[in-house]
Amino acid sequence: MLCYSFVIIFTHVIKISAPDFDLEKTLDSGQVFHWEKVVHGFVGTIGDRAVYLEQRGEFLKVRFGGPPKPARETRALPGIVARYLALDHPLAEICDSFPKDPVMNAARGFCRGLRIIRQPKWECLATFICSSMKQVAHIRQISLALRRRFGERRRIGNQLVYTFASPRRVAQASETELRGCKLGYRAKNLRATARLVSSGHADLEAWSALSDAELRKQLCALPGVGPKIGNCVMLFAYERLRAFPIDVWIERVLRQHYFSGRKKMSAQRLRQFSETYFGEHGGYAQQYLFHHARSGGRGDRAIEVNRPYLPRNERR
Repeated sequence: MLCYSFVIIFTHVIKISAPDFDLEKTLDSGQVFHWEKVVHGFVGTIGDRAVYLEQRGEFLKVRFGGPPKPARETRALPGIVARYLALDHPLAEICDSFPKDPVMNAARGFCRGLRIIRQPKWECLATFICSSMKQVAHIRQISLALRRRFGERRRIGNQLVYTFASPRRVAQASETELRGCKLGYRAKNLRATARLVSSGHADLEAWSALSDAELRKQLCALPGVGPKIGNCVMLFAYERLRAFPIDVWIERVLRQHYFSGRKKMSAQRLRQFSETYFGEHGGYAQQYLFHHARSGGRGDRAIEVNRPYLPRNERR
């Protein structure tokens, strides 16, 4: 059960308890791409709601856009934010489950308070289809372009934000229109997947009941989705916290620090190692390793893991 405490300051502003949480690290860690930094906080959307988030110690100041809402809906808003930001995840227990090696220890210390967001399924799937072979800055540009072209405008204070384009709207767009959002060859895959989702042939909500193996199979059958993107969607949209996406950053970390000196290490072997070594919260471990490496922490305290840290069958 999601438990949280909150105070309604006035109609549009809510104060939510958020211990063991770092808003900036969470929103800037490469798992979500549309939040914009403004003054002391961030503006973006949660579903179709315009939201402003600002952290003050162990509390979040939350402001919602739009006209005043009925009391019942206002009372539901803190739960929506808390669930989105995964404030109910037992972060201390999750971090304690990580392997106790120097690389993971450094990433855990650097990423203290970072949580895995529960993203809307279509938004997450579509965004990561657009992420193929792209850096975070480029993915943000694509996400914003899609939102401005095909989403709905929302206002919060003097800021304009846009909801993510619905699968039906993307399915109705031409490939040329999608390419105008800097998608390149990804436009064809995004449009094809949007058609499957909007028609009901790919029921993203119903897939929540599938096993990890079956969910991965269904996702990877969609146009533009391979093992890496499939694992990203499993982790960030379906809360399968064992999923361990391997992109160029993570592959570099694994090869440099866990398998240094091994020139012949297949991608499949890396996946097998990651799924067993990092355990039931491997997705969190991956996100911490990714954010630490991408933030320039590779040479900080992260040193090559000595053989005793690895399972016996993984030692040289």
